[in-house]
Order: sequence, then C-alpha cells, then structure tokens
Amino acid sequence: MAESKRDYYEVLGVSKNATEDEIKKAYRQKAKQYHPDLNPGDSAAEAKFKEANEAYEVLSDASKKARYDQFGHAGVDPNFGAAGGAGGFGGFDVDLGDLFGSFFGGFGGRQANPNAPRRGEDVQSRVTISFEEAAKGTKRTIEFNRVELCPECNGSGAAKGSSPKSCPDCGGTGHVNIQQRTPFGVISTSKTCPKCGGRGKTVDNPCTKCRGGRVSKRVSVEVNIPSGIDDGQVINVRGEGNKGINSGSAGDLHVVVLVRPHPFFERDGYNVWCEVTISFAQACLGDSLLVPTLDGKVKYDLPAGTQPGTVFVLKGRGIPNLNGRGKGDQLVRIIVEVPKHLNSHQKELLKEFQQEFGDNNRFNANHLDDDDDKKGFFGKRKK
Repeated sequence: MAESKRDYYEVLGVSKNATEDEIKKAYRQKAKQYHPDLNPGDSAAEAKFKEANEAYEVLSDASKKARYDQFGHAGVDPNFGAAGGAGGFGGFDVDLGDLFGSFFGGFGGRQANPNAPRRGEDVQSRVTISFEEAAKGTKRTIEFNRVELCPECNGSGAAKGSSPKSCPDCGGTGHVNIQQRTPFGVISTSKTCPKCGGRGKTVDNPCTKCRGGRVSKRVSVEVNIPSGIDDGQVINVRGEGNKGINSGSAGDLHVVVLVRPHPFFERDGYNVWCEVTISFAQACLGDSLLVPTLDGKVKYDLPAGTQPGTVFVLKGRGIPNLNGRGKGDQLVRIIVEVPKHLNSHQKELLKEFQQEFGDNNRFNANHLDDDDDKKGFFGKRKK
C-alpha cells in the first residue's frame, strides 16, 4: 500500500521547501552511502538505495512533486485512480483541455471540411533511468493515457444500430453564415454551427460509452532508450500518441528522459569524471589501484610522486556516442587524504621524514616576484 511508505522528504533528509539543487545533492549523498557497489551483500543498504531512487524520481519531477505535495503517495501511485477517468490523478499525461478540445473540435481554427482526416495530438510522458542505463542503453515500458476511438461505436459517437447524420443547420460544413445589419450596411460573418459544434454531423442517439467517439485509455508502450542519451533529451515514438479523427494518422509519443545523478560518476559530454582518494604513502610510493568504471573496476598503476589534483585518463571508458561511433574517456582526479589524528609515534616518524627529506620542497614566499603577486592564486599554481 502507498500509505506504508516513508515520506520522500524524510528519505532524502530535506525539507518540503528544498530547492532542486538541494534535492539532487541530498540524493547523491544517500546514493553514495547506500550504493550496492560500496555495500556488497548488504540487503538493508540495497533497500535504502532503492528507496532513495524512488524518492528522487518523484521529488526531481516538478509535476510529480506537486501531486505528491497535494495527495501524498497516492498522487504518484500509478495504481491509484488509473481507472477513474479524468477524476483520477494517477500519473495521467493527457491534458484535459486538449482532451475535450479533441471531443468538440476545439474553440477556434475550424477546418474548411469538418469531416476531413485530422492527425491526432502528440502526447508527452517522462521516464527516469539510472546513470548506468543512460550510458549503456535500456528498454522501459512507459504507461500513459492517450485518446483512442471508442470501441463501442468505432469513433462515430452514435449508439449501435444508428449513425451520425449531416447537420440540417449547416449542411455538413460545420459553420453557418450570420447576417447583421450595421450602420455600415449588412455584414455577413461565419461562425461555428451551434447545433453540431462544428462537426458537420449530428447524433440523435449518442453512444453511452464515450463522448463524441473518443475515449481516454491507459496504455503501455515499450521504448528503446539508446546508449549515450543524456538528461533531458527526448525520444520520439511515432504513431503512439492520440489517435486521429476521420481516419487521420495518430500523433506521436514524446518521452522525456530524466537521468538520476550518480554517487561518484559525473558526466561531461561523452566523458565521465570521478575522484579517487589515496593515502599520503600511496602518493609518495605509487600503487596499483582498482578504479571503478561503467564497465567494472579496472587496474591502474599509480606512479610514485603523484601530486594532489593529478588527472589521469582511461581511454574509451566513457559514454558511448549517440550515433554509435566511439566512446568518450574516463577522467580520474586524484585526491590525497592527509591524516588528521596522529599518535605520538606517527608524529615522530613524520618529523624524521621531514628532516631526512630536507628543506628543498618547502614553500618560500621570498621566491615570488612582483609579477607572481599580480598573477593571483591560479597564476602561482600554474607556475
């Protein structure tokens, strides 16, 4: 049941007034804390990781967040109100204004021929995927509402055994001419036929299962999400939108892809950045590191004397290009962890090391000239 779930704000540890950036930052912290790669075999951590993903998927989406704030978990539960028509709020993606506009021909822009084929409206939906799924590609089943022809009357709007008739007032044109006498003479204007609503046809015995021959239906469509897709990009699925009128073609389904941030990977175009923390001894002596990548951990031989902030490149370990040609790289930034709590013996060893190493690498402010002073921090760093 939706009511048994924890509050999503509580899950991420943020307030209801949290900004988008605060929500994203809180999610990254939780995801890093409970990520399965960092907690192998820990079922409790895995459950909390899934809980954080679910909370972020709702709170990072403005429309879902608004429904959640108003109705709680029921507002974003696809099983709640799915059969309730327009009265439900279980993730429906069809705008009601568009829906009723489709039933009655809209409020303007009449067709020259109301019975000519008309293309169905496009429908938009959203899907949230993981960082890895965006990199490698995946398939998702998208559930959404769209307008279809009523199966009872096959879109005619008339009950079984009857059929629509040409409107007697407009003669099937969908509009009538009105003449008005004005100080400038008689002016003839055209307006939507009030009897048929611009459809050009009238129904004496309406279908009891629909309104105007169209119904809203919950459907599922499997969508291929290509490898390399980025956050906010849109996948167009042709012919899966609202069905057309008068044998017109169907609209399209536009799927907006949202990518959850990763706890330790960050995307930069088709490259991937991550940070690896090493000890002071590893930086001095070098070591063989196991570096996490999108394809699993790989071995990297860290050279002796590696400096803090050094970036090394793992070729071809980044994001695949959307056109299928090549991959980006993984860039790994080295963070050297300086120990904070040393015992007396460790301190003595470091003092001996400092005396043995000498003063050659000590920073000497007297070595800076006036030009260095003018360059600022980054100028000095570069030098």
